Amino acid sequence: MKLPEALFFDMDGVIIDTEKDGHRVAFNAAFKEFGFPVRWEVDYYGELLKISGGKERMRHHLQTRGFGRDVDPSAVDELIIKLHKRKTEIFVDLIESGSLQLRPGIHRLMQEASDRAVPICICTTANKKAAEAVASHSLPDIQFSHILAGDIVARKKPAPDIYLLALEKTGKDPSRCIVVEDSRNGMLAGDSAGIGVLVTTSLYTKDEEFDKAKLVVTCLGDERGERGSIVAGPEVKGYEGILSIEMLGTLI
Repeated sequence: MKLPEALFFDMDGVIIDTEKDGHRVAFNAAFKEFGFPVRWEVDYYGELLKISGGKERMRHHLQTRGFGRDVDPSAVDELIIKLHKRKTEIFVDLIESGSLQLRPGIHRLMQEASDRAVPICICTTANKKAAEAVASHSLPDIQFSHILAGDIVARKKPAPDIYLLALEKTGKDPSRCIVVEDSRNGMLAGDSAGIGVLVTTSLYTKDEEFDKAKLVVTCLGDERGERGSIVAGPEVKGYEGILSIEMLGTLI
């Protein structure tokens, strides 16, 4: 039976639906603590997600809308670093409190991969502390081959750098691996690295175009929880709302 040689998971929107109730909330709390009258509403944050990276989103907002009061241009870089550091601390607190739940099927599929000795990596533009908090508090029984996060690569998605690094770290054949993503930028990054991409759509990405994905589903699916459905891609033999590790093998 053909299985993927490795699974590379994005984090935000894939492992946990963190964007609306996690990162957005943490950004707003950080802005408030620093005295900036800035609040990212749900719809506006969806637009910001087209930009990869939290620091990059803050810089874009500052350049296009401002922070509600004057910011010394010479202090912008340091301010954004401090804001992002505090935002990450708030986000990690949300993770550790158990406020944010795993998406359906994530733990099950990772466990199936672990049981079959298929390496699992987290590959995300999110801060490394945030990724490690998700791994240790939300998936404590899963052994990750690598957690690749934050500014570990020069270019963020849709550039393929993070997935090229994952291939280098694992030594796997890209044509035999699977990337699990939820966004078009993530899909483009995985595809550009020569890896087949499975998309699990999320609130902010369900209307994006996933023309280069091998398969698009609403979620991975759980036996006793929410089941997924195929949005785009081939019929999968035996699929009844739950994608197994064996089914992923048919995508490579």
